[in-house]
Amino acid sequence: MAARTGTEYISGLRADGREVWLGAERVRDVTAHPAFAGSLRGMAGFFDWQHRHAEDCITADPGLDQPVGIAHVIPRGPEDLARRHRGLETLARYSAGMLGRTPDYVSLTFAGFAGQPSVWSASGNARGAGNLAAFQRHVAEKDLALTHTIIHPVVDGGAAPYEGVNREVALRKVGETAGGIVVRGARILATLGPFADELAVYPGQPIPKDAADVALAFSIPLATPGLRIICRDHYGLDADPFDKPFSSRFDEQDAFVVFDDVEVPRHRVFLDGDPATYNAVMARGWVGNVMQQTSIRAMVKLEFAYELCCRMADATGQGRRPEVMQMLGEIWSYAELTRAAVRAAEADAHEFGDGVWFCDEAPFRALRPTLPGWMPRVNEIIKRIGSHNLLATPSRSGLDAPELRPWLDRYLPGAGDTGASERSRLFRTAWDFAGSALGARAELYERYYLASAARTYTLAHVAARKDREWDQVPAFWEHLDASGRT
Repeated sequence: MAARTGTEYISGLRADGREVWLGAERVRDVTAHPAFAGSLRGMAGFFDWQHRHAEDCITADPGLDQPVGIAHVIPRGPEDLARRHRGLETLARYSAGMLGRTPDYVSLTFAGFAGQPSVWSASGNARGAGNLAAFQRHVAEKDLALTHTIIHPVVDGGAAPYEGVNREVALRKVGETAGGIVVRGARILATLGPFADELAVYPGQPIPKDAADVALAFSIPLATPGLRIICRDHYGLDADPFDKPFSSRFDEQDAFVVFDDVEVPRHRVFLDGDPATYNAVMARGWVGNVMQQTSIRAMVKLEFAYELCCRMADATGQGRRPEVMQMLGEIWSYAELTRAAVRAAEADAHEFGDGVWFCDEAPFRALRPTLPGWMPRVNEIIKRIGSHNLLATPSRSGLDAPELRPWLDRYLPGAGDTGASERSRLFRTAWDFAGSALGARAELYERYYLASAARTYTLAHVAARKDREWDQVPAFWEHLDASGRT
């Protein structure tokens, strides 16, 4: 089986014994819980979407007999990256870029990992590298939905990340069995946690050289004994998509994950106790690989926001006001700068070793800390252009009520030929995008899911110093001195 349908995806989750908590309730079957109904319809729709757009999203794979989702392909040249771009952009348009952790994200991550065996097999970790390659093939064959959790919780921000109480709660190896290793601790943030097939643990931020017990990478099914998925409040609503186009389908659900002496089978262990390899994994190619997906999704979301705001401005007769046009141009600029960064990164793609091709990282290093500022600004513009109109939006049921509809048509139409129904749907979409509980969650997600802007600006600077010689200032002085002597 490859390239699953939505029905096949749901069947894989049904009553498999995973331990999911929503508030004080143990959810025995995520596919049957009413709170999750809309989100699961949305995720199932994602799998069906790839079949609706199979020409872009599904492709042949030389290692398998059946076609696979585009994110599972290990890129071996610029043609693969161009093909992957088309598929990733099509997948992002399913949710207008609002879903940040669709399965293509982690699938693409593992395709990148599997394409660089020399990184994972360093320091005698050939077995772990082989396990990872076999797992990546398994994920592609089954078209599994993966989530990941790569950040340790910090209890005391005044202490070092791996000292004192912070070390006690960190996910770490505490023992071995005949068939694998035993891990204990917690990690955040498992977006898509209750709705995934597998939970992947792999390097995130660097760890100290003496932290061998936390130098782990592995993947396990969500139904593994001892694994607890503790969900935040669910923002999804079982509502008409007309009223809540995003909340009705696209709450991907974040979770806090506890490992209570979980046994990880040996064949699922990719790294065990090697801090040097752990710290090296993200240093070669990860940005160039993963940021293609994240930047394309951001581009799609920014384009959607620009069109949404243009339509709001036209519906309220504000489209020619100078201050509104300025804000619209601002959003367009963000979208086009993101598009330009993706094109530049893809144009300068190159081999990163082991025959794998990723995008050039420099444009993504610039984009990575900048997007977290652009996205909240877009939400602010939506609220400024929408203003009180975001709150005066009849529901579909109100519009369908014979007693109300004449009044709504008379008093709540839009400017020009915009009717009351179109106006209402437009502003409801804008509110769900930027102002609802789900919209607020999405804004926070955009701020931090690629790490804090301060940290990534610092990393961009460090990387830039290593890229090339920065000698233009003395060269300029030398030119001036030489000119002065002639």
